[in-house]
Amino acid sequence: MSKLVTIYGGSGFVGRYIVRRMAKEGWRVRVAVRRPNDALFVKPYGVVGQVEPVFCNIRDDASVRAVMHGADAVINCVGILAESGRNRFQAVQAEGAARIARLAAEQGIQSLVHISAIGADADAASIYSRTKAAGEAGVLSAFPRAVILRPSVIFGPEDDFFNRFAKMARFSPVLPVVGGDTKFQPVFVDDVAQAAVAGATGRAAPGIYELGGPDVEPFRDLMKMMLRVIERRKLIVNVPFGVAHLLGGALDLVQKLTLGLISNGTLTRDQVRNLGRDNVVAPGSRGLADLGIQPTALEAVLPEYLWSYRPSGQYASIKASAKNLRKT
Repeated sequence: MSKLVTIYGGSGFVGRYIVRRMAKEGWRVRVAVRRPNDALFVKPYGVVGQVEPVFCNIRDDASVRAVMHGADAVINCVGILAESGRNRFQAVQAEGAARIARLAAEQGIQSLVHISAIGADADAASIYSRTKAAGEAGVLSAFPRAVILRPSVIFGPEDDFFNRFAKMARFSPVLPVVGGDTKFQPVFVDDVAQAAVAGATGRAAPGIYELGGPDVEPFRDLMKMMLRVIERRKLIVNVPFGVAHLLGGALDLVQKLTLGLISNGTLTRDQVRNLGRDNVVAPGSRGLADLGIQPTALEAVLPEYLWSYRPSGQYASIKASAKNLRKT
């Protein structure tokens, strides 16, 4: 364990998978997070002392510099889907990303991996996408040899995509979706982690990689697939963008008027804008294949973690077997 990597946001959904893989590669791992005590679950990912959560606020130069000191590689996994308190898109995804890259260059870090998102565009209607693009520009300006990963929507056991809608399907007779015709190319979280490790260890050439899985489906069809897996029949209702903008605006207003006491974790106007664009790998772009990674299909993973949303939960397969026995 002669090499050290600092992973900003390493206790998050994607970060924890990267931490586990970097530890298996034999690296010492410094997990930079806002609440180290809430990230203690990452310590068993390696041997005693190999993985260590440390405090860091990426809005502060001194904090970012301190946890980067002595590192051979840096991986930035920090990102937000909605603004809350001081965590604004500009501060986190644009300025924070640029700060990490600038300080990494100053300290002579060997490799830098930055996780962005498909759809990062300086001219996008969504603030989320514009700040992702600004973050990429800041990273490349300070650290031109960085590896930038742009994943589509990421799925896995802890995801906030399929889990959210599966949870909704347990209680609601209908499943509302915004942008039912918008196409997605879901990518497995561990495939993204492998790509990040390739960048950090120098096995990936510098540049931008767009990461998507083998399945390209409209939002509506992804929900149908999810419902088949959890064995529930629900009416999928496509919410018009006009109605979604009004709803998102109302929920945003509630958060603003309550000074953040009531957080809009349901639907924001910015998310509605983002749902108006396809979220798929651009033709001709470098991707998982260029990194030697075989993309994982949805059908291979979804049943492994969505079974808990079935009417009979873990006993669903047992009940199905019992029915077959009665028939024979």
